[in-house]
Amino acid sequence: VQLQAFGGGLVQAGGSLRLSCAASGRTLSNYAIGWFRQGPGKAREFVAAITWNGIRTYYADSVKGRFTISRDNVQNTVYLQMDSLRPEDTAVYYCASDRTSYTSGSRTYYSADENFAFWGQGTEVTVSS
Repeated sequence: VQLQAFGGGLVQAGGSLRLSCAASGRTLSNYAIGWFRQGPGKAREFVAAITWNGIRTYYADSVKGRFTISRDNVQNTVYLQMDSLRPEDTAVYYCASDRTSYTSGSRTYYSADENFAFWGQGTEVTVSS
């Protein structure tokens, strides 16, 4: 099982990118998916999460109102639309799957990376000022 994040790139401040997360060997539709990021010299941090059925979404305060997480369970893909990007959003972005299926947890639960597994290679996002 492997999750793959892609869609990163170089963008100017104020610009937009859409990241995608796809899986091989796992049906994502049964699991919450989280996006996390690790900036240069920083620890990995929570960005956003979406429950298995897409009903609930959770965001870090730093991205709320700018980023939107969504999912297409038919396509087995989860997206992260990033608008109004800032230089401080520069990081490698990772997606990961909840370890447990069909959870309906809280923001505290979904923001904890230990609840997620199957981390794949991330995709690099660079925002220039």
